[in-house]
Parts: sequence; C-alpha cells; structure tokens
Amino acid sequence: QVQLVESGGGLVQAGDSLRLSCVASGGTFSSYTMGWFRQAPGNEREFVAAIDWSGHFTTYADSVKGRFTIFRDNNRNTAYLHMNGLKPEDTAVYRCAAKRGTPTSQQYEYDSWGQGTQVTVSS
Repeated sequence: QVQLVESGGGLVQAGDSLRLSCVASGGTFSSYTMGWFRQAPGNEREFVAAIDWSGHFTTYADSVKGRFTIFRDNNRNTAYLHMNGLKPEDTAVYRCAAKRGTPTSQQYEYDSWGQGTQVTVSS
C-alpha cells in the first residue's frame, strides 16, 4: 500500500480558494487512481473527486462540480484538490485515498488513506 500525507487545509472565508496536496510514498504513484473525500462533524464521509492514473479522467460530486478541480503531478507523487468559491458547507476534514483501477466514488474500493487535513470556511 502507498502512504499518503495531506496538507494545505486551513481557515478561510466564504468565497476564498484553497489548494490541498496529497503526497504519496512507498508505491508507484502513477499506477494509482487518487480520490478526495471529506467528512464534516456529525456527517458521513462523502466523495468529493477522483482522478485516474494518467490525469485524463476525472469525476466529481455534484456539490463541488464547477468549483473544485482535482489534478495530479506524477513526477512529484502528488495529487491536488484546488477549491474555488468555498462555502461554509465545505467545512470538513479532507482525506485523500488511493486505489488501483478506474476512478470511483465508492469509498470501500480505496485501500490507502491519508490522515486528513481540516478545511474550515467561515461565513
């Protein structure tokens, strides 16, 4: 399994932008599909976005489509989540995850997870 470490979270105001990073180690990063998930207090963890190994195929949750962009740099073993137009309802712990095969929103298919980074959006 690959090890994942997220960074880039913080406290921002509504409408601001933020970029999260997920650095991978211990595996062949370019062979993994990468996903971002989030969990707000009292809520279940939910899918945010995923990207295939090549970076050519992406998929997003409806709630973030048009505001968030997932991309990756295989030379840096890093996946990113760029978030524009942040809303208070985007407040959550964001975790990246890795899996083999095609991108999916199904959490159980991801077998490596980072510890998460907190994103807090004030109104």
